[in-house]
Amino acid sequence: MPNNVFYWLLSTNQEVTVKKKSCQLIAIALILIILGGLAGCKSTSRPQPPINNTPSNQIVEPVDPVPAPAPEPTPEPEPNPQPTPNKPDPQLPSPDTMTRSWWFTRNNKHQVPSVNQEAVQLLSQYNGFYSLPNNSNKIYLTFDNGYELGYTSTILDILDRTGVKAAFFITGQFIDTQPDLVKRMHAAGHLVCSHTWNHPDLSTVSQETLNRELARLEQRYTELTGAQLDRYLRPPMGNYSVRSLRWTDELGYRTVFWSMAFQDWDPSNQPGADVSYQHVIDNIHPGAVILLHAVSKSNTEALERIITDLKAQGYKFSTFNQ
Repeated sequence: MPNNVFYWLLSTNQEVTVKKKSCQLIAIALILIILGGLAGCKSTSRPQPPINNTPSNQIVEPVDPVPAPAPEPTPEPEPNPQPTPNKPDPQLPSPDTMTRSWWFTRNNKHQVPSVNQEAVQLLSQYNGFYSLPNNSNKIYLTFDNGYELGYTSTILDILDRTGVKAAFFITGQFIDTQPDLVKRMHAAGHLVCSHTWNHPDLSTVSQETLNRELARLEQRYTELTGAQLDRYLRPPMGNYSVRSLRWTDELGYRTVFWSMAFQDWDPSNQPGADVSYQHVIDNIHPGAVILLHAVSKSNTEALERIITDLKAQGYKFSTFNQ
């Protein structure tokens, strides 16, 4: 074999050997890379223990839970296009039991104050009144006596001195605590009338309660004076209902409201004698039913001047039964 051919074969074998070794090395490297990758995946997927940097003696507050989202609002139902027949609402009081409060509208013409037409009709139907219009300038002085503050005796002295008769609407508390004043009212010829025994809102009570409120005061008055209580009733607080007017009428009482009054019933809020006097003088009218409270210092101090000046204007004090 020629030398050049020998050397060519030798170099070729060496090159093949080198290439084989290179391929082997590359294959080994690839295997090692793949194995290393698999090992890395396993190590990262294994859960690691947490690192606790909190001292052992410190209490870690829990985190507030995230509030759940508010539920979606329920859509309102579509309105019913069909008309609904009118039905009485069971929650509303019936016309007979509904509470009404007495009120009127003043005027500066010395005329009877105006009152809503329904009230006028009810009073006419059930024998009540709030004024007694007439052609002789008669007026009617009335006092509510729920309790006593020391002024009723002075009021009675003034009425005696001026020759005026009045109507006193008394309660059970007054007759029990002031029997001598009640006997004096009766002896002087004044009307002694009912303001009920316990001063309840008559628009809210049962018929049995209303009957008892009036009967108990009647009985006590008869026991005290030997006379019959004058059958006029002034509803406490001016509250009434259709049925309270009806029941009162059925018992033979006349419901009496008023055509002149002002806020005189609070002993701690007295306007003074001049205010009481001017109110009566400014609002007087023929047939007036004047309401004054006997606990009022202002009224007591103004009373004699009121009576004297109204008489000078031609008014005549009278009682309901005359």
